[in-house]
Amino acid sequence: MKLRILIGCILLICFTENAHAVQNNNNNNRSEINSPSSEYLLLDKGLQFRITEAVNSLYNFDFEVAERGFRVIQLQYPDHPLPYFLMGLSTWWKITPDLENKRYDDLFIRQMDVTIEKAEAIYKKDPTNKEAAFFLSGAYGFQGRLFSERRSWAKATFAGKNAMKYLNLSKGEDELNPELLLGDALFNYFSVWIPENYPLLKPVVAFFPKGDKNLGLSQLEDVAQNAFYARVEAQYFLFRLYASEEKQPYKALAITQYLHDKYPNNPYFHRSHARHLYAVGRINESKDMSMEILRRLDEKWTGYESNSGRYAAFYIAQYNDRIKNKAEAKKYYEKTLSYGEESESQESGYYLYSLIALGKIANEQKDKKKAKAYFNQVKKYAKRKHPAHKEARDYIKKNKL
Repeated sequence: MKLRILIGCILLICFTENAHAVQNNNNNNRSEINSPSSEYLLLDKGLQFRITEAVNSLYNFDFEVAERGFRVIQLQYPDHPLPYFLMGLSTWWKITPDLENKRYDDLFIRQMDVTIEKAEAIYKKDPTNKEAAFFLSGAYGFQGRLFSERRSWAKATFAGKNAMKYLNLSKGEDELNPELLLGDALFNYFSVWIPENYPLLKPVVAFFPKGDKNLGLSQLEDVAQNAFYARVEAQYFLFRLYASEEKQPYKALAITQYLHDKYPNNPYFHRSHARHLYAVGRINESKDMSMEILRRLDEKWTGYESNSGRYAAFYIAQYNDRIKNKAEAKKYYEKTLSYGEESESQESGYYLYSLIALGKIANEQKDKKKAKAYFNQVKKYAKRKHPAHKEARDYIKKNKL
């Protein structure tokens, strides 16, 4: 896992542990936002419904509808961080399909800055306000994640420290319900996963309470099945964990099926479902879904870009390779390369294995010069320890290219 993802995980712990703080301490209050006896806005059931309606539009990439709903909340609660945080979340999902796209960076940082400003105003009046701590930790955490993606390590560290500043407020509350369990679940999982997989980072998480990975997964399942507005976030984390860390691809597939069915215009969920169909061997279905991805990309649907194209073209190429349609396979492997170059993803597995496939096709067609050129590109872009690099070296040697 790349360093910036590790930093993202650490920031995630900061964020989710403070989510635990907010969610466990918000049950006994009513009246005005800044009053010590006020009910936290996050737990207002009527507002939750309106937020979820707008967030559903966000997840379905109907940003105009989503942001119109968030602006209404902003007019109703101009001094509360919630609507500004939601606007930032909308911008984050514009970034999500292609994390290398920097077009929205400045807007996203500004939106989180405003969230921080509004939350600090509440926190200064009432340092026990868990909701203010939630938004401070969340906004700094999101900023830190973006800075880590951009390899701005100093800024990422600064944001991470600010997120951690509010961590102590998360202690001492016992009552949870499925709606408010997401932060606790993620904390339980990642506080164990990080030191297990990266012992050098043990000092970073040493001061956290001891987590429980199995409990974390169980809690995530609880949220995914029973929560109101936190359901989709829990499902997002679950399918990623089941696909990679937990090696349970059919569970990941079931979640991506649900998410794609519910949010059919979300390109991230669309390509994730195609990917998991491919992972469990349902290649024909993955190919059909991938063809739809490429059609939407050509028609310039919101959020469909070269990164999604790279995934889709590879799955289509693999399908054609398996049915021995070499002409179509070659066409879509070449498309994979084109999309990979557009998204600057030459070191990705899809790009590298497309080069290998094209090299083999060229060799089968007796074009040894072209075949060698493809395999040399693999050696150029892949690190020496990468399996693709070894396969390229072995193929060149075996076939005397």
